[in-house]
Amino acid sequence: MMAIAIREPGGPDVLVPVERPTPQPGAGDVLIRVAAAGVNRPDVMQRLGKYPPPPGAPDIPGLEVAGTIESTGPDVRGWQKGDAVCALLAGGGYAEYAVAPAPQCLPAPRGMTLTSAAAIPETFFTVWTNVFERGRLVRGESVLVHGGSSGIGTTAIQLARAFGARVLATAGSARKCTACERLGAERAINYRERDFVAAVRELTAGAGVNLVLDMVGGEYLQRNLDVLGRDGRLVQIGTLGGSNAQINMVPVLQRRLTITGSTLRPRSVAEKGAIARELHTHVWPLLESGVVAPVIHATFPMADAAGAHRLMESSEHIGKIVLVA
Repeated sequence: MMAIAIREPGGPDVLVPVERPTPQPGAGDVLIRVAAAGVNRPDVMQRLGKYPPPPGAPDIPGLEVAGTIESTGPDVRGWQKGDAVCALLAGGGYAEYAVAPAPQCLPAPRGMTLTSAAAIPETFFTVWTNVFERGRLVRGESVLVHGGSSGIGTTAIQLARAFGARVLATAGSARKCTACERLGAERAINYRERDFVAAVRELTAGAGVNLVLDMVGGEYLQRNLDVLGRDGRLVQIGTLGGSNAQINMVPVLQRRLTITGSTLRPRSVAEKGAIARELHTHVWPLLESGVVAPVIHATFPMADAAGAHRLMESSEHIGKIVLVA
């Protein structure tokens, strides 16, 4: 099969088409003929040599795909050849075929193309487990979504709004702020022009928000704590701004704040399967009715994965970038 390999750590041009043996599904796995694969920030980090795949995962990048099941391994129930699915992977998505654990597969939403379905798993799994499970967001609460125009951000805004929360967001341009508000954010704050702490305090009449979803870290940590109200929760899902920070613990004690976070890729198949079941129950009806939808900025041929990575690193995109087989 054709796959996209990382020749060596480096810039987008180290992504090169290669011939690889077609993988075979093991016990509990399915083999998917890939129609499309989502591009995510962890793929860029892996390409740079900063985010190696977990033990046993393919060295081919790609954490989500959509396509049709080509074959099933032993002990697989509920899936058969020809089923249209989208799947979360630990790696291997940039290829003609990919193996996925059966519990990490979901039926492609009815009425949605496989290209669109490929943009679902990584962001929807991440948002569900962090915003609604770890973050415990419920109807009537408020959430600040950093990076609101990213794949994670566009998903978080839509889901939080669909489940009855008040949504604020940050983004880095007027164009991106407008996109966030069209998706359901009450207000998007251009962090290049205004201090988001002051803006959130003004918008909440000093009360703060119940939840912050952040992938920046670094010096954002203290500022995120500053915008949380009583019993507020900060959920950290990335450290694009640095992994170290110094904070004042007094507000944590006084306002009973919670600081938590998670990563998705290293989690067990059982854990990811549990998230998949929650998504199928609570989110799939929203996807199939069109209440929420993945936002796709651009598609690229699989062989031009380098071009897709250049666009991602430019940060000019809004939503997801997808490779099409």
